[in-house]
Amino acid sequence: MEPPLWPSRRKDRYDTGEICFNTGMTGYQEIFTDPSYFGQIMVMTNVHVGNYGIKHTDVESGKIKIAGLVTREFTVAYSRQMADMDIQEYLDQEELVGITAVDTRALVRHIRSKGAMNAIISSETTDIEILKKKLAEAPSMEGLELASRVSTNEAYFLGDPESAYKVAVLDYGVKRSILTNLTERGCYLQVFPAKSTFAEIAAWEPDAFFLSNGPGDPAAMEYASDLARALLKDGRPVFGICLGHQILARALGVETYKMHHGHRGINHPVLNLDTGLSEITSQNHGFGVDPESIKANSAEVMATHVNLNDGTIEGLKALKYNAFSVQYHPEASPGPHDSRYLFDAF
Repeated sequence: MEPPLWPSRRKDRYDTGEICFNTGMTGYQEIFTDPSYFGQIMVMTNVHVGNYGIKHTDVESGKIKIAGLVTREFTVAYSRQMADMDIQEYLDQEELVGITAVDTRALVRHIRSKGAMNAIISSETTDIEILKKKLAEAPSMEGLELASRVSTNEAYFLGDPESAYKVAVLDYGVKRSILTNLTERGCYLQVFPAKSTFAEIAAWEPDAFFLSNGPGDPAAMEYASDLARALLKDGRPVFGICLGHQILARALGVETYKMHHGHRGINHPVLNLDTGLSEITSQNHGFGVDPESIKANSAEVMATHVNLNDGTIEGLKALKYNAFSVQYHPEASPGPHDSRYLFDAF
């Protein structure tokens, strides 16, 4: 029996993208709306999706950013009284194509074995040849510049203008909870479009710079690496998260690479090499920083955090500049919150 498809009102009901999986048991709405997932079809490993409904405030951006959704059990009935609607109504409003009644854990084992690949979901046809043709048109994530497609078009302000600090945020697909963590710590923010110039940013006279998370291949964002070099030379503090971490690395001469299948979930253990303590972290990335390249640039940069599952680099510190970054997500919405100290350190 073929898995049922839920309908979409869109005229072209074929969704393609790089297929990836998230191991979190909660936070499906935050996942759907995370701009870092732009261009990706999301497989949820947790069996029940939709069981606590949809609340309009539980979002990381203004709309759903994933390209498609794959679930084992799609649950319209929800238990949370404060929810605004069920998940079916939400996905219908957002015109998202998805598929359910799939053995998602078998699918995840396939992705873990074979690596990242493109996929297609359609509510239009089940003709394999048509789907193959549509899928062949989908670009590879490697070499793809996507940050400018999810960035703000115009600069905007957040927080109290009387705050102690002014922070310029480079929006490569920034999550709302990151901005909230900064404003809650006494920062007044101006959020700039991805392709802003150093002159435009410096004219505001900020106290520090933040490089945000976002989708796509950092190697395809030379404009961002050039800007990061200018920020480093300026001397004011720089903090990067996820894609911002990769951009900072490239600005320091460190190479990045496409990971086999990436890290996505809210249960990834990371070792802080400075304190010797471990943190359970929220992660979402398909690219990483090359550890051999760090060794080759040891006069410029050092690793500060490593992933305890596979030894990949999870944090960097610039040795000649006032800058640091992490690959994971310390804002961690919906959790865990082990790493929020990084915002205090910034």
